[in-house]
Parts: sequence; structure tokens; C-alpha cells
Amino acid sequence: MADFLFQKEGDKMPYIPFTDEQKEQANSTDLVSFLQMKGETLKCVGREYQLIYSDESGKHDSITISGSKWYDHKNQDGGGAVKFMQKFYGMSFPEAVQELLGYAVMPEYSRKYERSPPGQPEIKKEFQLPERNQDMHRVYAYLVKSRFISPEIINYFAHQHTLYEDAQYHNAVFVGLDENGIPRQAHKRSTNTYKTFKMTCTGSDTRYSFSHFGKSGRLFVFEAPIDMLSFLTLYPKNWQEHSYIATNGVYEKALLHSLETHSNLQEIIICTDNDEGGIDGAYRFRDILSQHGYQNVRRFAPQMKDFNEVLKAMHGAEALPAVPHKRLECYKNSVDSMTEYPFSPEILNQAMQKKEYHHLAELALAGSAFFLRNSGYQAEFQTLQNKLKAQYRAYSDKGSRLSKWQNLNRAFQKSLQNLHHQADAVQTAKFLFELADSAVKLDTEEALTQEQTQEPEEDFSQSYG
Repeated sequence: MADFLFQKEGDKMPYIPFTDEQKEQANSTDLVSFLQMKGETLKCVGREYQLIYSDESGKHDSITISGSKWYDHKNQDGGGAVKFMQKFYGMSFPEAVQELLGYAVMPEYSRKYERSPPGQPEIKKEFQLPERNQDMHRVYAYLVKSRFISPEIINYFAHQHTLYEDAQYHNAVFVGLDENGIPRQAHKRSTNTYKTFKMTCTGSDTRYSFSHFGKSGRLFVFEAPIDMLSFLTLYPKNWQEHSYIATNGVYEKALLHSLETHSNLQEIIICTDNDEGGIDGAYRFRDILSQHGYQNVRRFAPQMKDFNEVLKAMHGAEALPAVPHKRLECYKNSVDSMTEYPFSPEILNQAMQKKEYHHLAELALAGSAFFLRNSGYQAEFQTLQNKLKAQYRAYSDKGSRLSKWQNLNRAFQKSLQNLHHQADAVQTAKFLFELADSAVKLDTEEALTQEQTQEPEEDFSQSYG
């Protein structure tokens, strides 16, 4: 292991020759435990945690964390533990790695987003709409000529004063109104075809976003205002009867608030993008909505990457195709290819020792079915295969190969312990099912890593025995 060079007070951060193992260890740090130790505020939401923090514009909860991975749904950015330290604490790469490995970093860094003092109200900067331009020529030209959105649809929102052109930069401004029709949020997007710019205005209340509410019980949910306007252009028939909302990413706060304030909304159609982020967002929205009691939720995915790309293709313009979710497809394909084998602890142990993760998953799932049947349950192997696929969430399966090996090893040890002590059969079946899931996740990670890098497999098992 390489030696560390420690920083003296007042010195610049020296070059630190981290080994690949140390970088992997730092980047796979469990962020929830790490941030709780540092005194950050975290809220458990389903399978994830929300980071609660404040900046000059107010209090925020758009960052979700699962294991070593995080995602900022407001700014559509995310990654591993090292990138989090760089983004959230303003550290350099060496500083971030060193901090995560548990070494003292000097000077001590303060977080970019400071909390208000205890007992003091959160400091929130006043929200102001960008100054309106005298006309909407550039916005019209951009939305109609470049985005192929219907002029009638644009006119409707312009007359509602929820879409206009700002005076300074000629951006399109999409406004979110509260229950009394008062602007509370604004999202700016550039009208320059070759230079993308998107930003939520400072002081915006993120409970509100660009939307339309009709009298029916149907709500369509989009990632961005352009997606929403494109959908209305594609499906204009009686569109004003229904409700539509753009969440500015896959951030649930405005969606949940709209449901709280519009009791007629009971059917929710998720229209996020047909790419990895949009597919993950659709699963995540469904889980969050289910936790809030909404069961009538379905997915309507565009045939291309998003609904504006569909419009482009219809008009003969170059359009981006749908992007498959490789991790999700790889996991499901691995489960579908499973074969049921006679179960025995000895063969299970052999598969673990040989690192035959797919076969290990097959044996564990067969064992789960075996113990459930012995307990009087109707548990077919195929039924458990379907359950594995149904419960899998790629959006929370973001850990490193090392962390997935750790999870697999823990699940294996729990299963062995139950098998050796002849514990309750149903509990043993549960542990074996969890072992099968952990094995498929690691098998999936190995397959994706090999596809992306073609590098030789790292042997994590030497660290855990």
C-alpha cells in the first residue's frame, strides 16, 4: 500500500499516490453513515435517504443517497462518494479521497451549503420573476422552429402568464403558480439551439412548477416543460380537461404537493424520458407514490428518448433514439436465464468459493423455494424469479463492485448460519432469497464492468474470506 504524505498547516495539498484499492474504498464509502457522523440531516424515504440542506435560496431536499451513490434531482447530477465530497464540500480529488479514508484534512473545510444556526429560521432569498421582454419572438421561434411545438399550445400558456421571454437574455421562462395563481417558481431555458442553459431561479418554492390542472382525475408527469409541451402537441384532443406537471428532473416535491392540493387527481401517468435516468425516475416515482397511497400509477414511455425527440422525428429532423437501461435489462436477463437445481448447502458453498455468482443465485433461489414449500407455501421457482424482477430497483443499485461483494458475503454468511442452526424455515427462505438477489446484482455488475472496460476481474473475496 502506498504511503500517504500528510499536509502541514499552511501548505498546499501535496500529491498523494493513492492506490487503486484506496480510491475504490473511498468511492464506495457508505454516504449515509458518513454524513450522519458529520452531523448532516438525512431523512429516510423508501429505499433511499434525502439530504436536507440549506443555501442562500432556502431549504432543499433534492439530493437522494443510496449506499455510496447520490443523485441531485434538481440539478440532474450525481455519482459516487468522491464526487459528492468534491461537489458538496468543494474539495479537490486528493482531499476527498483522504477525508473518506478517515484521514484529517487540513485546513478544515466548511460545507458550501451552510445550515442555519440552531433555533434560527432558515434564510431564504426573496423570489423574483425575471423581467419580461416586450415580445416573445425568440421564444416562439425556438419552440416552433427548433422544437416543433404547436403555436396554439404556446399561446395558451403565454396567455396564462406561465410562459414568457425574459428581457435580459431572451430565455424561455416557465412559471409555477400556487393555489391562488401567484408565481412561486420559475425555470429558465436558453433559446439558443447550440448552447443549452437551464436553471431554476433563486428563491423558487420547489413545491410548485410549470403545470396545468384540469377537472379530470388524470395527471401526466414530465421531467421538463419542453417534454410537456411536446406531449400536448402530439396529443392535443381535449387536453385541457386533464392535468400536467413538469418536475424539473425527477424530483418529487412538486408532484406530491400537486396531489395534496388537487384531491380529484387519482390516476397518474408517468411520462419521463426513455433513457436510464427517466426509467429510474419512473420506478422511483412509482415507489414514492405507492408510499403515499396512490396505486393507480402507470408508465407511458415515448418511442424515442423523449417526446420532443418524437416530434423531431415526425418532422424529419435528426432525433435521439430511446436509450436502453443496460443495468436493468442485464439484471432481468440474468434472472430469466436461471435454472432450478436440487438444493444443498455444500453445493451452495462451492459456488460461492468458485465465485460462480449466477449459479450461486440459481441455487439460493431454489433453496428459497424448497424451504417455503416445506413450510406449506405454494412457492414455485418461476414465481420467485418473477418476484426478483418485480422488486429490483436499478436506481438504488448504484454501489461499487466492492460494496456488492460485501453485501453478497453478508447475505451468504446469514444464510449459512440459518442453515447450520436449522432455524425457522421461512426465515431461511427469506435469507436465501436475499442471497439470490445479491448474487444477481454482483453478476450484473461484473457483466457491465467487463463490457465497459474489458479489464480483468478484481478478486474482492481475499479481503473477506
